[in-house]
Amino acid sequence: MRTCQEFYIDGKWVAPVGAAKTFEVINPATEAVSGLVALGGAEDADRAILAAARAFPSYSALALADRLDLLKAIISVYERRIEEMADAITEEMGAPYERLSKPAQAAAGLGHFKVARGLAKSYAFEKSLGTTLLVKEPVGVCAMITPWNWPANQIACKVAPALAVGCTMVLKPSEFAPYSAKLMAEILHEAGVPAGVFNMIFGDGAEVGPVLSSHPLVDMVSLTGSTQAGISVSRAAAATVKRVSLELGGKSANILCDSADFKRAVTGAVRGLMGNTGQSCNAPSRLLVPNSRLDEVEGLAAAACAAQVVGDPRDATTTMGPLSNARQFAKVQSMIEQGVAEGAKLVAGGPGRPEGLDKGYFTKPTVFSRVNDAMTIVREEVFGPVLVIRGYDSLDEAIASANDTVYGLSGYVTSGDLDEARAVARRLRTGNVHLNGAGPDFNAPFGGYKQSGNGREWGEAGLDEFVETKAIMGHDPAPKG
Repeated sequence: MRTCQEFYIDGKWVAPVGAAKTFEVINPATEAVSGLVALGGAEDADRAILAAARAFPSYSALALADRLDLLKAIISVYERRIEEMADAITEEMGAPYERLSKPAQAAAGLGHFKVARGLAKSYAFEKSLGTTLLVKEPVGVCAMITPWNWPANQIACKVAPALAVGCTMVLKPSEFAPYSAKLMAEILHEAGVPAGVFNMIFGDGAEVGPVLSSHPLVDMVSLTGSTQAGISVSRAAAATVKRVSLELGGKSANILCDSADFKRAVTGAVRGLMGNTGQSCNAPSRLLVPNSRLDEVEGLAAAACAAQVVGDPRDATTTMGPLSNARQFAKVQSMIEQGVAEGAKLVAGGPGRPEGLDKGYFTKPTVFSRVNDAMTIVREEVFGPVLVIRGYDSLDEAIASANDTVYGLSGYVTSGDLDEARAVARRLRTGNVHLNGAGPDFNAPFGGYKQSGNGREWGEAGLDEFVETKAIMGHDPAPKG
């Protein structure tokens, strides 16, 4: 039984103020209680924010070389404890240990620290523009609210650039994924992050989120979560006109051009969606294919689903673990039932648990076909292993369908002609586009259009999120003559 009954504030583990509520963390593979988390309130958030505000003047003045040394130390500790991180992620949210937690989930967190450190070495903190000096300065105290689906990744892609540029921060991780967050705090403490620079509290987002977002000493809020959570944060932050960076939902289209290698592309499409049990905001959940090849695609998708091994995330042969919590399981089951009720063709999977799994939040890898753009399963983010296949008669129709959504996080295009894929990519209204199976790039900006959010994370764009630009006119003498 793990316990997360204390918060990390001002360089120490401290008890919550007053009588905190207790939240039971459920192992999604077994439905057994695996740990307890204390949920703090407004006073805990205030204490953490005050610690960050006190630490800001000294940390923001720290020399870049010293911040780089600090990041190097964090990387060293993280590398030593990466298996602990992977183990924590598997236990709290069910990602398969060998196939996902260790090589991707835990590794992504480490990757963001490495990228932030490397880019900070050459980042243009100061730049001359004639007689004016442009200075990039840390934005200040940052509130960070992170989800449960990629816990180490989402924490690191905020904390690493903030540390690199000189910000101080308060993290409120998901109460559904507290173990990786606690371990992250331990890593930062062991690496020597100065007291007050990084603070962490646990709490219910609906209660603590507005406190963090509206607090006058918080200069920036960075949220990864649902679109509704983003709207709530934006409203709370508006009164103090603070910066708000939002990475929200998605319903990403995956366009297969007629020239693509369909066996490889469809198999990759299914695997790409199912890898994190569909719980990725940029998951390729809408597959658009030529109408003339729908039968072929349905057969390939069914075969790819049949090859998925759903089960114990501790088993090395498992390719897809459970959904992360009971609430998500109920939502996904409801959406699958909705797809059936709307008349979509069920190609694979369907309601209920996979055969032989009567415990845990396991869901069948599910594929619907012959869908139209008005269906709920096409328009709404399922956040589970549910793929929808839509036919098209022309690429113009496919692109129009891909863009017919309130979201705009990611897109995918596969073609036998790279120029064709590039041309389609330019017409998609999304923050990212993956061509011919290209994976993520930690150096590239990550974020979306429309209701998928605003701002960008990862890479140099991640550093940009945490700085203000100051222009100092007359800094340099004017040229003579």
